[in-house]
Amino acid sequence: MKNNNKTVLIIEDDPFISDVYVLKLESEGYSVDTANDGVVGLEKIQKKKYDIVLLDILMPNLDGFKVLERIKMVPTLNKVPVVILTNLSQKNDIQKGLNLGAVDYIVKTKFTPSEVIRTVNKILKDRK
Repeated sequence: MKNNNKTVLIIEDDPFISDVYVLKLESEGYSVDTANDGVVGLEKIQKKKYDIVLLDILMPNLDGFKVLERIKMVPTLNKVPVVILTNLSQKNDIQKGLNLGAVDYIVKTKFTPSEVIRTVNKILKDRK
């Protein structure tokens, strides 16, 4: 299987969406962890090294923008590519996400899971 040894963290509060991406990523050979809110996501990323993070914005306890800010403040974490995966499609939200350091901003309703996986594959390939 390709992509073995690559780990992905999905921080997403909707279990259905999370499950869709877990299945898709695992079928591509990725090892996948999930967190259902920003606080849990931050705890996981501080304990384990991930190759990429898929991050929702609208979540309980700690929103994705705050999670991204905190990831980027930690020298050992700030090199991990973060892709925002959300339904927020306003220009100012997109700009904010990219300004905070996301490598890409994907609006869920405009991309199929397969297109999202292609984006993940490309980002990880380009980082080698």
